[in-house]
Amino acid sequence: MPGQFEPLPGGGAAVALDDVEISIIRSLAVQLLELIGPGPAEDASDDPLAELFAEGPSEPPSDPVLRRLFPDAYGDPEGTPQAREAEEQRAHSAEFRRYTENDLRAGKRESALAVVRGLDAVASQSAGEDGAVLKLSADESRQWLGALNDLRLAIGSRLEIADEDDTDLLYRLPDEDPRKPMVMAYLWLGGLQESLVATLMR
Repeated sequence: MPGQFEPLPGGGAAVALDDVEISIIRSLAVQLLELIGPGPAEDASDDPLAELFAEGPSEPPSDPVLRRLFPDAYGDPEGTPQAREAEEQRAHSAEFRRYTENDLRAGKRESALAVVRGLDAVASQSAGEDGAVLKLSADESRQWLGALNDLRLAIGSRLEIADEDDTDLLYRLPDEDPRKPMVMAYLWLGGLQESLVATLMR
């Protein structure tokens, strides 16, 4: 069925996508890659130990989308915290971020790249046809699942979606609302994500 992932024998998943769908997902994945940023500098790869012990940023990103993709590990304490307690939370979050964010970014980057590569491969195979069937291995399916989640988080952040009640309001947006195309992409990616989760759980 178009737009729904189906299981493949031996693991993995497949989905039929038309040219427009391929173009939309690819464009969103490329934008996500641009937002996440490049990997470590090329000269860092000359010294594996330097790369292993490289520290990441300690402050949260200024972009709200990146803050959603890379949230603080230690959220705000419940209630109204004392100044010392709040400062301790910020210090713990900064330390955790310093040692984990580079790896998190690399993982998200690899997942988004897997999406772009998969779509490029299927697009080249379907030249002259209106779409094709994308077939993913089990590992590729997991990368796609991560990338679809990241794309929805990014779009949801731009739409200022904080909970399910906000999602319900999206269905009632008038067609002339400028957010409508982004909302349609958000809801469509959600359907793809749900069908991929269901497929991988079979």
